[in-house]
Amino acid sequence: MLAAGVPRALSRLAARRPPAVLPPLRAAWRGGARREEGGSRTGLARRRWARPVGGALGFLGALSLFPRDDEEDGEDAIILLLKRAKLCVLKGELGEAERVLHQALRLSHRSDNRKAIVYTYSMMANVAFMQGQLDNAEKLYKASMSYLLAGDTKEDDNAILEMSLKLASIYAAQKQHKLALAGYEFCILTLEEKIAKQKDLPEDVLPAEEKTNTRLLLGMSLDSYARYLLDINQLPVAQKMYEKALQISNDVQGETHPQTVVLMNDLATVLDAQGHYDEAYSYVKRAAELAKETQHPEEHMVLNNLAAILMHKEDFLQAKQVYEEALKQAQQKGDVASVQHIQEELAELAKRRKGSR
Repeated sequence: MLAAGVPRALSRLAARRPPAVLPPLRAAWRGGARREEGGSRTGLARRRWARPVGGALGFLGALSLFPRDDEEDGEDAIILLLKRAKLCVLKGELGEAERVLHQALRLSHRSDNRKAIVYTYSMMANVAFMQGQLDNAEKLYKASMSYLLAGDTKEDDNAILEMSLKLASIYAAQKQHKLALAGYEFCILTLEEKIAKQKDLPEDVLPAEEKTNTRLLLGMSLDSYARYLLDINQLPVAQKMYEKALQISNDVQGETHPQTVVLMNDLATVLDAQGHYDEAYSYVKRAAELAKETQHPEEHMVLNNLAAILMHKEDFLQAKQVYEEALKQAQQKGDVASVQHIQEELAELAKRRKGSR
């Protein structure tokens, strides 16, 4: 059963929860070079959207709920512990981060500091998520949301919506499809309604930064939903979600932003999966150009996708050249998984070339 106060779109389905299955965390969030089932494409490593500066929860917790510039003496110990926990997360010491966060939570409860309690729960949830402890992460996100909603936070607040998005991602990873769909739809519809209401508000009523934050959060939601739809083979709908996410990233962050490049690549992937090779090629070719121009850290993965689409277009010679460049870059970067994958793709390409003669 969901904790009290969790958004209604999710709580309506809570009674029908099946037992949770713990999948690898990387498949749900972090990503790497991954081979799509039944095909020869590789998805680009998932990159988080540029963090909204204000109300939305950052993955490592840069919340406005607990501002550092308004510290009181009684909060110093809690703040120090939270900073230590964040440093542990950045260093990959998740077990130590969890231990420190439990200390922070005890102090927060002892001093009845609601902002600190919410902040700490959200960080604990993120750490649990990163450790693959999805059931625990779910409970912690709900606890944080309940504290927020018990105060004066509204259901359409960006912090609530980002945690709802994370819950939807958990349900997607656990293959709880009804809950996942309800969560994604709640986030997207609520954000679209919020953006429509905010559109004509003057700057003195709602700063432009707040409007931008909300649009970025919608982009994150569309992106996450599209990946889920791709995983369950709902390709036409996934394509629409990727198109919307790409438009937002392009408008807000610019064409050369790493996330825009990622989304061009992902849109090409879903177009390729539907056999729309020419359209897929136009997107992935532009993504590859931008990746080279901006020295994108996953340029070799974009090139791998470009080569795969060229192979599907039966342009075998160019596909081989692009695969070889992707392999060279992957070897230089020490990306063992991508090296193995590209070598497999080159073997597949050789078979296709031989069969076409």
